[in-house]
Amino acid sequence: MATNYATVTWDQLHRDARQLASTLMTRGPFRGIVAITRGGMIPAAIIARELDCRLIDTISVVTYDEEKMGEPSVVKNADAAGDGEGFLIIDDLVDSGVTAQLVRKMLPKAVFACLYAKPAGRPITDIFVVEVPQDTWVLFPWDTAPLFIPPLASKSVEKA
Repeated sequence: MATNYATVTWDQLHRDARQLASTLMTRGPFRGIVAITRGGMIPAAIIARELDCRLIDTISVVTYDEEKMGEPSVVKNADAAGDGEGFLIIDDLVDSGVTAQLVRKMLPKAVFACLYAKPAGRPITDIFVVEVPQDTWVLFPWDTAPLFIPPLASKSVEKA
């Protein structure tokens, strides 16, 4: 289980996806994008728009149950991508690298890019935007909801 948590907002995710797209422009053009579901779907949509790429497929690999890692299992293949030539693989995060290694074996000629990378998974990705410490669990916007927090002044009034 993670010892630290980092929250990514919708705005930050969008900025990081656009920054990744900007870097990827020099590596393209790409025939298509393969989003690793589910986390890679939203970054892939943003990147597809920025790169004007219309062919998007998905590959579904189940690795985690909440924060507990298990054996990876492919639920859906990215058949449109063949061996990956001319394709871009997008994920939100490369953590241990288990999912990334499996997908890379299936699509060896694709470029693998993600928004965030932890040290254990970093060598498996070709391009990423932000490195995250290994002991940090990243909370993405689809995992969280904003909550009202009372002002500090109101808390001190209650104690008085």
